[in-house]
Parts: sequence; structure tokens; C-alpha cells
Amino acid sequence: MYKYAFVLLAALAAPAALAQGLLEKYQAGTHYYPIQPAQAVTAPKGKVEVVEVFSYACIHCAHFQAEVNAWKKAMPANASFALMPAAWNATWEMVARAYYASEALGILDQSHDAFFNAIFIEKIPFATIEDIAKWYTKFGVTEAAFLDAAKSFTTNTKVQRSKQMVPKYGVDGTPSVVVAGKYRVTGQSAGGYDKVFDVVNFLVAREAAAAP
Repeated sequence: MYKYAFVLLAALAAPAALAQGLLEKYQAGTHYYPIQPAQAVTAPKGKVEVVEVFSYACIHCAHFQAEVNAWKKAMPANASFALMPAAWNATWEMVARAYYASEALGILDQSHDAFFNAIFIEKIPFATIEDIAKWYTKFGVTEAAFLDAAKSFTTNTKVQRSKQMVPKYGVDGTPSVVVAGKYRVTGQSAGGYDKVFDVVNFLVAREAAAAP
């Protein structure tokens, strides 16, 4: 009787041990960092927000883009993805404006990877926003339209929001990925840029499971 009771207890304990192991696969403070306080999200209801804080001026972000592209093709159905360009100095703000202008003009999908390549592979010396506007004309927009979008009230608002949110996320380097406004994942915390989205997927699944 005692033997059967022991077997039953062991069988019941196994799933609990497995669940505990899954919970401990990635640990706060090691593989990701809690954001305190948690920040509001803009993702649709039922979606877990994933935001990459990046910059076109960041070579690590350029290298990380392949990981982003691969993840977006297989991202969880309950996740949403957005980009937030950091604007820590004049150069980073200039290329942040390029991002928001291309988004407003509907050419972001065509131009995003290409702009990274222009900076780090072709090594085009973009000194001013006007230089950048000339480059973007290859995507069917005029220099004037691009400059208007880059300097618009909407872009100014989005740049200011980035300047407010990036410090609130605790981001001090790019690329960083923020999940649900609660957690920050970096290449260093994940153990490599190729492992970042493993941690992100773990956090997305956990947030979804905890949703009411």
C-alpha cells in the first residue's frame, strides 16, 4: 500500500516539477530585467506588446535585424511588434526622424533594412536630414515630402515620446527588447543576440498565461 502511495505521489509531483523547471528556465535579473514601475502599453487587447528599442546609428542593431526579421515570420500569434528609435543625441534623433518619416510615408517596409545597409555597408555619409531625404527618394517620395514628414508635428510628438519612454524602460544600450512594458531583454542578458527572442517568447507566453 505504501509502495503504491509513493508511486502516486511521485506521479503527481512530476508535472509540478516540470512546470517549476519551465518557470526557472529564464530568470529575472539574469536573462531579463523587470521594469519598475511597469509601463503602459499600446498593443491591442489580447496581444502582448513587444517593442524593440533601436537606432539606425547602432551597428549592433544592424546585425540584430536578421534576428528580428526571422522572429517576425514566426512570432507568436498573441504578440504584437513595434519599433521605437532611441534619440539620445542629435545624430540618433536625426535618424529617428528618418524612421518616423518613412513610417508616415508608407515606405518603411521597403526602406528599413536598406537604410541600415546604406549606413554600415555602403557607408554613405549622411551628415544632415537633407542628405537622408535625398537617399529616400529611391522609394518614390520627394525630398520635400520626406522633410515635411521628418519635421512634422506627429514626428516631433513621437520623438518626444521616445525620449520619455526609453529611460522609463531602463534602456541604456541598443538593441533592447521590451515585453509587455514589464521586462527588458538584451543580447547580454539573453546570452547572445541569437537567444534574445527565446527569452522574449518565454515572457510572451508567461504574460498570456497570466492574463485574466
